[in-house]
Amino acid sequence: MALKSVESQNVEFKSNWRDEYLKVISAFANTEGGVLILGVDDNGMPSGLKDIKKLLEDMPNIIRNKLGIIPSVSIEKRKNKDVLCIQTSPSAVPISYDGRFYIKSGSTVQELKGQELANFIMRKMGKTWDEYIEERITLDDLDIETVKEFKRKAADRIPSVVAEDDTETLLKKLNLLENGELKRAAVLLFGKSPQKFYPQAVVKIGKFLSESEILTTDIIKGNLFEQMEDTLEILRSKYLISEISFEGIHRRDILEYPYEALREGIINALIHRDYLGTSHIQVRVYPDKLLIMNEGKLPPEIPVETLKTKHLSRPRNTLLAEVFYYAGFIEAWGSGTIKIVDNCVKQGLPEPDFHEEHGVMTVDFYKDRFTEENLKKAGLNERQIKAVIYAKEKGKITNREYQEYCNTSDRTATRDLTDLVNKEILEQVGTTGKGTKYILKTPQRRQSRQKGAAKTPVKSKKGS
Repeated sequence: MALKSVESQNVEFKSNWRDEYLKVISAFANTEGGVLILGVDDNGMPSGLKDIKKLLEDMPNIIRNKLGIIPSVSIEKRKNKDVLCIQTSPSAVPISYDGRFYIKSGSTVQELKGQELANFIMRKMGKTWDEYIEERITLDDLDIETVKEFKRKAADRIPSVVAEDDTETLLKKLNLLENGELKRAAVLLFGKSPQKFYPQAVVKIGKFLSESEILTTDIIKGNLFEQMEDTLEILRSKYLISEISFEGIHRRDILEYPYEALREGIINALIHRDYLGTSHIQVRVYPDKLLIMNEGKLPPEIPVETLKTKHLSRPRNTLLAEVFYYAGFIEAWGSGTIKIVDNCVKQGLPEPDFHEEHGVMTVDFYKDRFTEENLKKAGLNERQIKAVIYAKEKGKITNREYQEYCNTSDRTATRDLTDLVNKEILEQVGTTGKGTKYILKTPQRRQSRQKGAAKTPVKSKKGS
């Protein structure tokens, strides 16, 4: 094998052997595999080994007896010195050293504990949290009305479900019942009171003036279908503002954040959250943004940067995702985050942001696309940003005002303003001359232009 010159996720150097290095080998086995090279210093320089032939004979037995795996052990030459290479393949089952579990993270060895250890062992065993049996629940704990409603919604994707009158048989078909015992997913999906078994499985909505000023709070309980519907309804009726408009004689209510995007965000939080954790899902409503937060890291193969593009789907809770798909709430796994972005952009709002921090996944919805931060994201230059903020404050900006405020020429002002119109940030009112002005292009004005229909915006605040 070709020897590496630097330590990495898959390579580690040690000048000599110590039994404690068995945790490095177990970490390789628990992650992506790797090679431990003995007789090399931390800088990758060969130092050689004493009794290397004895180590070559002893190492396979030591590792097999302590870890239960058999690596490949070989002697290699590096700068005319012998080094020992212990090559470990990734293991399909968890490998412990002295009762502890380790993984490689970059060039470091990390011990897994608590929640991370539980998730690791479940992944290695090929099961997700929701697939395990919940011994405390019986069929009597399920809400039959929710089961019936699911059957109606799932008729398009699994037509045979409509004719299935026996709840137990239906649950078997959905893989929610095994040997007469219900799985955790059945509790969350169809339970009368899932919080009796999992008190952390709730959604908490809060209206914030600032991080320390909270105006009102709601806690949503029930099964996941009820939580989805109740969360959206309370947001719509109590926490958010709708713009009422008319297309001919037809009235339209446009929520300040797209309903479909909010629904996707709530569904993602419900089915991808880590139910081993103790934190509830949070929906934080601020004057200028809305956050949906759920405990649960993304899988390593799906970096957060890929969520706005086509990406693989690895549901944290496989059964929850399957049943939501059958009910028609998920179109295709991996597309939900793209739909969130598309719906926000379609309504004229900034692209939402996805980020993960301290094991918490958050989607940030922004109400105001005309903040300095969002205008920078849109690729505007400093003059244009100043001008848009001016128009936001004053209600409009003219070419003359642009020249004076940005200290620029008529030609530059015209070019910048034309670019802002093309980017659908400003809208030109009037054609030529002194009467021409530029105003912010709001979502409602954009939709009105696209549909060619007159409408009368009237703000209607619902709830508090």
